[in-house]
Amino acid sequence: MSDVDEAGRHEFRTAASRDAYSGRVLALRVDEVVMPGGRTGTREVVEHPGAVAVVALDPEQRVALIHQYRHPVGRRLWELPAGLLDVPGEDPVGAARRELAEETGLAASSWSVLVDVASSPGFSDECVRVFLATGLSEVDREVHHGSEEADLVLDWVPLDDAVRRALAGEIVNATAVAGLLAARAVRGGAAPARPEDAPWRDRPHRWADRQRG
Repeated sequence: MSDVDEAGRHEFRTAASRDAYSGRVLALRVDEVVMPGGRTGTREVVEHPGAVAVVALDPEQRVALIHQYRHPVGRRLWELPAGLLDVPGEDPVGAARRELAEETGLAASSWSVLVDVASSPGFSDECVRVFLATGLSEVDREVHHGSEEADLVLDWVPLDDAVRRALAGEIVNATAVAGLLAARAVRGGAAPARPEDAPWRDRPHRWADRQRG
């Protein structure tokens, strides 16, 4: 059988692994992975707890966007309300409810899954689940002073305009872009949303396993 016939059948087994760094919200490990032909290749993997994000839509089809400083890129970005799954075993929709309340002062009566986003699968296991939240109401918001969240700016943007801004390069956060496009597709009838507890095959687990053990 030729190499072409074998393509797509190789098992990329991890022959060895070592930890390079373990921090508060991520870890870095170095794996030796068996490649086609039998040689091994080194792969650096950033372990991430995973995250959730929320497309919160009001009855006028406006989406809640936040303007938040992101130090790695050195500027403020327009994003969806979002947060880490940094409590091992935490229910994703429960985390989404918490983040929506903390960052926008909102609650929602209806939840569904829009899209799951593996943001950088070339070097990280990070995956973000984006929810659609409707039936909004106001709740008390606790501001965490001394962090970026104290500087958040909330704006309500028509969904179609938010999609235009994403396609124009004005919204560049990967989760926000994917969530906005997915919301537009769902609201336009191109595809249905999934139940709030839909299976999540690629939810990260290695970082949570570290915290447990």
